[in-house]
Amino acid sequence: MAKRAPEAEKRPGFFSQIRSLFRFTREVYGWLPWAQLAILIGGILIGLIVGYLIGDGAVLSLILWGVTGLMFGILGAMFLMTRLSTKAMYAKIDGMPGATGHVLSTSLGRSWQASDAPVGINPKTQEAVYRAIGRGGIVVVGEGTRGRLTRLVNEERQKAQRVAHGVPVTVLYVGHGDDDVAIADLAKTVKKLPKALDKTTMAAVIRRIDSVSQSLSSLPIPKGIDPTKVRAQRPR
Repeated sequence: MAKRAPEAEKRPGFFSQIRSLFRFTREVYGWLPWAQLAILIGGILIGLIVGYLIGDGAVLSLILWGVTGLMFGILGAMFLMTRLSTKAMYAKIDGMPGATGHVLSTSLGRSWQASDAPVGINPKTQEAVYRAIGRGGIVVVGEGTRGRLTRLVNEERQKAQRVAHGVPVTVLYVGHGDDDVAIADLAKTVKKLPKALDKTTMAAVIRRIDSVSQSLSSLPIPKGIDPTKVRAQRPR
């Protein structure tokens, strides 16, 4: 008798994702339920006021506009929760080893290529260097104490300048010190870099960098962050 094929993993439904997103965001912003309730009530009240003014107090007009206000209130509450969930995610991963790689690999879009694995790492201190390549050139990002990252960052910058001569190399440090970039602003900062490469040149630079990059498969990856657990699922 043939064995039954394993059933595909059941994906969480829409309302399950909404519930997970709500719980995740509420852990950081405890006032979220009250803000959403206020938005719902405000939407209904605005709808009733509009219905009263337009329909001269007719019951049908009040009902229709009240329901319309409720729908807009639901959209407003959902929008607030979605925006706050992104901030909550950054608040949770701020300062955790590996957070930089997570942001670079998931938040830059198609104009950039980056990996969540570091290109340089200090196994003892877990300080690491990450790299992104895109239309704005090459970006080297240090995660950890700036003083202890100097050697790793300089090595990666010199390698990039040697392999991709003429391509701008930008160095950023993630942190909260002077001239540092907060983890929440990292993706935005990288995306704001002026375009220096076209798609063809960008692809050529990626191939050159990859051809000389040392494999880090034997080096320990910074522990302390699991993006699949930190990042709340967005409703589809």
